[in-house]
Amino acid sequence: MLSSELADGIPVRQFFEGGAFADGLETYSRTHGVDRRAAASFWSLYYFSALSIPYVVARRAELALPIGIDEMTIALGDDGLPRAFGLPRVGDWCEIGAPTDIAMPLVTGHLGEVIARLKQHAGIAPKLGWNNAAVYIDYALNSTSTDPAAGPDPWPARELFEEACLPDGSPNPFKGCLRHEMEGEQIHCRRKVCCLRYMLPGIPSCGELCALPAQRKH
Repeated sequence: MLSSELADGIPVRQFFEGGAFADGLETYSRTHGVDRRAAASFWSLYYFSALSIPYVVARRAELALPIGIDEMTIALGDDGLPRAFGLPRVGDWCEIGAPTDIAMPLVTGHLGEVIARLKQHAGIAPKLGWNNAAVYIDYALNSTSTDPAAGPDPWPARELFEEACLPDGSPNPFKGCLRHEMEGEQIHCRRKVCCLRYMLPGIPSCGELCALPAQRKH
């Protein structure tokens, strides 16, 4: 959606730096009587999914969406969770690239700053923020891959979670965020860091993906 069509959108940087995010998080935490870190982590799952999945899908179609934090607007739903992002323009043609090529603009142009704000306003460790973002990028990369499956554990996004550096030589914050584990005859994708959803009443577990073995069957 273009920013011009998102009537209630505000610039993303203004949202985080102007107090709207901190105020909304405080209200959500107090209203639901939940831990502030757990509430912020849950909030970020909506943010990262709405940002990352459309971006990766577009890149697979050779379209680079403008996802810089200073280019976008954001609108929230009545529940205070991210509802939509607004873009300044449609985007530009680009080569698809490898998983790390696809992820790098998200890292350098948007995610790094947002994860820093999550730490500043909610005390979320950056490793938790990156792990929350990783889950949706992994999902989008795997779902849109056209490469034929190869080997006993085909994982199109594998490179993103095993490479030490991004294409520009900077450290890869997604390294080790997800891993594949064999249990019996099944392969499970597992997080490295728990998203804390078990601390939120009424929110189901993420199942086998959970970093905590005790929470996987809930």
